[in-house]
Amino acid sequence: MKTPDHSGWESDPAAHREAIATETAGFVDVVKGASMATPVPSCPGWTLLDLVKHTGSVQRWFSALLRQRVQEPPRSRDVELRLPAREDGWTDWLAASAAEAASTFASVDPDAPMWAWGADQHARFWVRRMLFETLMHRVDAELALGLHPVVDRDLATDGVDEFLVNLPFAAFFAPAVDNLRGHGETLRFRCADTSGDWLVRLRPDGFGVEPKRGSTETTASADAEIHAAAADLLLLLYGRLDRGSDAFDVRGNEGLLTRWFADSAF
Repeated sequence: MKTPDHSGWESDPAAHREAIATETAGFVDVVKGASMATPVPSCPGWTLLDLVKHTGSVQRWFSALLRQRVQEPPRSRDVELRLPAREDGWTDWLAASAAEAASTFASVDPDAPMWAWGADQHARFWVRRMLFETLMHRVDAELALGLHPVVDRDLATDGVDEFLVNLPFAAFFAPAVDNLRGHGETLRFRCADTSGDWLVRLRPDGFGVEPKRGSTETTASADAEIHAAAADLLLLLYGRLDRGSDAFDVRGNEGLLTRWFADSAF
């Protein structure tokens, strides 16, 4: 995967489209020849078959939303999945899901206004969200098969941003997010290998990433902080790594961090 300056990823739907194809191809390579009955510890109760079916189904559903340019929350998630007839057809089916997504992207203006559950009410939201849904489940497949996942640091930095910016809007499917309220407490998430740096503030009415206003805010300490390589930070936020690992430099209020990770999972 190419590694452009991470600062442009969040606003580059073309890079997201390319990365979806790359991540899906990697996912297919990982599971090809593996037993689809293999348990996936990072998705309790799931097997590789569940993981593949979920990922391909999400790609096809998001593609349907994009083709329809939906302007309000959909009332149904029904979509033609064209599931494989043979047990050995799942990897080809997943590859075809990515091909359907790519075909949809070619016909959609990423700047077109449309409904999205997150912060960005444009078609590009769904492309970016599809990317990190695919990437995380590629990681899940690798973990299930005893492999060590590798995530490009610039892509991971964009993934951390995508997670933190959209998390405040996720309560309708992750209700615990509503518990992330406070009286000005702050958490900092900083990448050790890129310039990624986010300050999250808990408020009585919710929480969100503070806009960067200059070097003073960037260097000021927070009530709790985690510094790590971008890929490790991304996997931590998604619950695929434990913050007790040596990969993380953890500082400050442990109780605040415990509450964050208990209520931010989705």
